[in-house]
Amino acid sequence: MSRVALGFVETRGNTGAINAIDAMLKTANVEFVKRVEIGGAYVTAVVRGEVGAVRSSIEAGAEAAAKVGELVSTNIIPSAHEEVFELIGIEK
Repeated sequence: MSRVALGFVETRGNTGAINAIDAMLKTANVEFVKRVEIGGAYVTAVVRGEVGAVRSSIEAGAEAAAKVGELVSTNIIPSAHEEVFELIGIEK
């Protein structure tokens, strides 16, 4: 079983989320997994890849989102359990 990290950037508003996604994909070798609209204008962007790449991409995404909108939170799961992938509806 390979170790796959998951990274999350949550914003309030779509503009911040789009800028975060753009910065994350340009900064490191990560895969964009999905964008989730939670409600109340909250949007979460999810990426995956190696731990270092995910960490770098989340930092860049958070910075980009905060410049144009409201950054709510970020999170990195360094070695996500298989059931976490099932929980959020993606393949490992």
